[in-house]
Amino acid sequence: MSRTVTKPRTLVPRLRKPNAADGAEIWALVKSCKPLDENSMYCNLIQAEHFRDTCVVAELDGKIVGWISGHLIPAKQELFVWQVAVSPLARGLGLGKKMLSDLIERDVCEDATHLKTTITEDNDASWALFKSFARAIGGDITDSPHYERETHFDGHHDTEHMVTITLPEARALARAA
Repeated sequence: MSRTVTKPRTLVPRLRKPNAADGAEIWALVKSCKPLDENSMYCNLIQAEHFRDTCVVAELDGKIVGWISGHLIPAKQELFVWQVAVSPLARGLGLGKKMLSDLIERDVCEDATHLKTTITEDNDASWALFKSFARAIGGDITDSPHYERETHFDGHHDTEHMVTITLPEARALARAA
């Protein structure tokens, strides 16, 4: 007996800013994307409403299949990406990079000179995504331990490395012209 896997009909995701009504669906997506840390549904609702300008949802056939949560770091020209989630239904489409590109091209991010995120040493998928993204935009990428297992997590979570990607100056110069 063969199993049929139902995939969305549309292969071109629609990217948009989230809204509060997306909170529950975002929460379910993050929950299904191990090893991402699960936040509360309320946290995802607040992110989708209060930080919608620096967050992205991707839809295929009306279903949320991608999510980036982020925010501008106060008093700095840096965009912090908190989570990137891509549903198994949308993997292999380059959706993570498309969402990151959409995000850095938004007017609200025009003064950002760096993209920052934290990644645990063993999260191969995240390392691959952010290294590939840095190459694609011509940005330099560096990392160093930042939130440490014993100092910050009381031994309950692996050390998070702060990853910094220099955003290309050409983007800022093009907008200034």
